[in-house]
Amino acid sequence: MKVYTKGGDKGKTSLIGGERVSKCDLRVEAYGSVDELMAFTALLADKLMSDERFNNSVEQLRHIESQLMTVSALLAVGEGGEDKVANLKSSATEDLEAWIDQMQESLPAITKFTIPGGDERISLCHVCRTVCRRSERTALLAAEVYPINEGATIYLNRLSDYFYLLGRHVTAITQTEEILWIP
Repeated sequence: MKVYTKGGDKGKTSLIGGERVSKCDLRVEAYGSVDELMAFTALLADKLMSDERFNNSVEQLRHIESQLMTVSALLAVGEGGEDKVANLKSSATEDLEAWIDQMQESLPAITKFTIPGGDERISLCHVCRTVCRRSERTALLAAEVYPINEGATIYLNRLSDYFYLLGRHVTAITQTEEILWIP
């Protein structure tokens, strides 16, 4: 099977179910943003892999990559594809919440906003957080026009919190000075 089909040469693509839409369709934009998030999530996991202190985080990130494929598929559902993608299990969001709670319990409380930086792994956590937030906003825009699975947007909302806490977690483990916003 060839990778290229030439079907998109005129700016159209197919959603799950066969519906042909513009490559500028909000659903395409939404799952494209999630695709970008998957790539950054993989890069973050790759950057953390070389340090055994992050084995648990790497395992979580690999799991998140798989969940993001499901989110992406849910965003790509068009007419006729409603029954072709399994819903995201509620346990996916519950896992994120448990991981967030676990990290938060081990971190000192803060009273100011944190600013990315200090270590490229910390900064990459924040890249993932911001791409995740954009993905969520785009998915919510699509949901105003098309039927979008609510579990997908809830997962993205919780995932941005996860990346924020992961950045703080990496800061603590690497003993990097946390950069706080002081206006």
